[in-house]
Amino acid sequence: MAGIEQLVDELERSYREMQERMSDPAVYNDHREAAEVGRRLKELEGPHRLAQEWRDAASDLEDARADGDLRELVPELEQRAHDLEEELKLALVETAPADRKDVIVEIRQGVGGDEAALWAGDLFRMLTRYAERRGFKWEQLSASPNEGGGFKELVFAVKGDGAYSVFKYEAGTHRVQRVPETESQGRIHTSTATVAVMPEAEEVEVEIDANDLKIDVYRSTGPGGQSVNTTDSAVRITHLPTGLVVAMQDEKSQLQNKQKAMRVLRARLYELEREKQDRELAAARRSQIGGGERAEKIRTYNFPENRLTDHRIKLTVHQLDRVLEGQLDEFTEALTAKDRRQALEV
Repeated sequence: MAGIEQLVDELERSYREMQERMSDPAVYNDHREAAEVGRRLKELEGPHRLAQEWRDAASDLEDARADGDLRELVPELEQRAHDLEEELKLALVETAPADRKDVIVEIRQGVGGDEAALWAGDLFRMLTRYAERRGFKWEQLSASPNEGGGFKELVFAVKGDGAYSVFKYEAGTHRVQRVPETESQGRIHTSTATVAVMPEAEEVEVEIDANDLKIDVYRSTGPGGQSVNTTDSAVRITHLPTGLVVAMQDEKSQLQNKQKAMRVLRARLYELEREKQDRELAAARRSQIGGGERAEKIRTYNFPENRLTDHRIKLTVHQLDRVLEGQLDEFTEALTAKDRRQALEV
């Protein structure tokens, strides 16, 4: 009990300090600091409320133990205090620094030919709708259509405080089971698409030496390989030390394509460094949940049964139509809770 009391004392002290700083004119007039203090205060609100509830429960438990007439309430109050203590510990698990960042999401067709490319497009629609539901802004960075009406690859950015904490759980292989429109026999086909989610890095966080870059320019091409404009506006950037390659051709100007390519390259390099640190710090807790490999199958979407299963948390819902419209909160919340429980065990 002493440990939790110390935790509650520290939490209440931090909360009071943040409230005092928020009402300090020097902080109030500094927009950046005011925003930071406001964010921290908001983060502490939930844990602070739980701490108050725990204090009340602990006080009631003490009274019940001291009063013979209330002894029968002791087991129930002990359970209540214990549950609140566990909730409070979970609420105080520190979030990773990357969790507050914007993200860059890359969706690629996997196995299944044209059907996999169509599925990549469906995932793009699902994830951008989810972003809108969460109040985030999104921006398409590039799209590589195929001749069957789908996409070989789609890259987009999601902006908003905490975007990475939400979208990191979408990283991995998404498997679909459905009857393709071209299937005359009505047979179910299985296809996949992979999703990579990377925190968007600031220039100051990832320094890129211009001497490490090989930049090629060429003419943009459409799905069939035909040239779609007459200037060398498409850009391919190769980062020589890592071998990473980013190509952009959606914008009409070479400069805009280069800027977008550098954003994606910066995010990929940041993610490489982050994964390296993760491996060094805790092999048991990888950033992408589970084994952490992007090839790992995370969900199966079964159209005939209107069913979606998330294999990481063994959660199945029969509301696939709603999920494809971007209603993914139930999965994000369950995965976040699992992540926090694991953090407490480390």
